[in-house]
Amino acid sequence: MQLTAKELARKVHGTIEGDENVKVWKPCKIEEGCEGGITFLGNPKYTHYIYEQQASIVIVRKDFVPEQPVGSTLIRVDNPYMAVAILLHTFNERTKPPRGRSWKSSVGRGSKVGKHCYIGQYAVIGRHTKIGNNVMIYPNAVIGDNCTIGDGTIIYAGVKIYEGVEIGCNCIIHAGAVIGADGFGFAPTGDGSWNKIDQIGNVVLEDNVEVGANTCIDRATMGSTRLCQGVKVDNLCQVAHNVVVGRNTAMASQVGIAGSCKVGEECIIAGQAGLVGHITVGNKVTIGAQSGVTHSVPSDIQIFGSPAMEASKRRKVEVLVRNIEKIADRLEKLEKK
Repeated sequence: MQLTAKELARKVHGTIEGDENVKVWKPCKIEEGCEGGITFLGNPKYTHYIYEQQASIVIVRKDFVPEQPVGSTLIRVDNPYMAVAILLHTFNERTKPPRGRSWKSSVGRGSKVGKHCYIGQYAVIGRHTKIGNNVMIYPNAVIGDNCTIGDGTIIYAGVKIYEGVEIGCNCIIHAGAVIGADGFGFAPTGDGSWNKIDQIGNVVLEDNVEVGANTCIDRATMGSTRLCQGVKVDNLCQVAHNVVVGRNTAMASQVGIAGSCKVGEECIIAGQAGLVGHITVGNKVTIGAQSGVTHSVPSDIQIFGSPAMEASKRRKVEVLVRNIEKIADRLEKLEKK
């Protein structure tokens, strides 16, 4: 597939600086730009590459001012990252998705599969499960009894979806994810052992949720563990029983959210952050990497550290920690006086 600068500029609502008829046929990283390639400059740290690489087209911000000549045709846009998302989707949608059902797959009694679906080899669908239209279920995926999968959802190889799980439309579940395993519920007994508490709830993923590879989302003890519309979860995350995550919240790799925690809308949770159970995080909260969140958090703030606290306060604490020896020496001298 080849596209001209003029065609691409129309798709991303950009303006062209250079040859509008130059053709590209592959996206590439800016440090590996070559003839026929299209790349982008989003992070200022990579600016020097734009003068060194040989990509045919580079997407840049509208206000980008080159410090020396650039050999590539430029497409100027408001948001390069959004433009690249459109660009990659344009190239990807030309790849024909698989269709049809493998004779090596299994669909249980009473289940219904919609139109134009793909069910790969050794995929297993339980009983009384409803699969929507244009759903893709890759090899070795397992979907339990009484599940619901909405239109346009993609379930990659090796995903395990337990009974009763509800997944909305246009979701993406990456390889190895486990949706609906038992929540971690045990009651201590008098002799020091643990008595299992049955987990009889389910998991609900609303529309446009994406779940990364090898992530686990546990079923509720009662009711539902719920990821609301547009939530994005990276690889290797843990979402415990009865957690609710608000619309359009995103969490990076190795985030762990303990049971019955409520996370608001449009939050950003960076890698390896941990949230204790039974707390509430407000809307539009940013939680820094490796933070330990031990108490409820109001809306519209940034927190980081362990224990996590409001960003400006935490920075002051970090300054004090770095200077603790000097402070201790001064205190000792004052005490001697």
